[in-house]
Amino acid sequence: MPAGTHTVQLPLGIKEIWDFVSDMDKWAPLVPGYINHEIINDKESTWEFKGDLGFMKKKVKLKIDITEWKEPTTVTFNLKGISDNFKGGGYFEAESIDEKTTNMTGNLDITAGGAMGPMINTILKSFVPKTAEELTDAVANKIKEESGVAL
Repeated sequence: MPAGTHTVQLPLGIKEIWDFVSDMDKWAPLVPGYINHEIINDKESTWEFKGDLGFMKKKVKLKIDITEWKEPTTVTFNLKGISDNFKGGGYFEAESIDEKTTNMTGNLDITAGGAMGPMINTILKSFVPKTAEELTDAVANKIKEESGVAL
């Protein structure tokens, strides 16, 4: 299963991290290749983005189901392809180091199914970790920007 995990240390308390990641409208637009998203309810949304796998560029539409809101530390989600045969999940997790320092970890795993699945999964093995790192860094930078912390 192609997966990636990336951790960033932020000079902020855990509450500032939670205030941001607990609102999908704040971090969905930070997904690399973002086109749009629609919130269905507090646990369901659909996201559309442009995936660039090198040899193949295409629009991908996913259904995101939040499986856990665990304040102030964890947001866990599952994802399923609407337009393509993809499934997976991920999470954002915050770990308080002290009152003004928090480690934030982003994780993403995506697996392609179907006849082309084995070939696409080979490419996803490098794409997914890079995407997890880019998304985690983008979320961290946006949190710092909104909190007035120098980037």
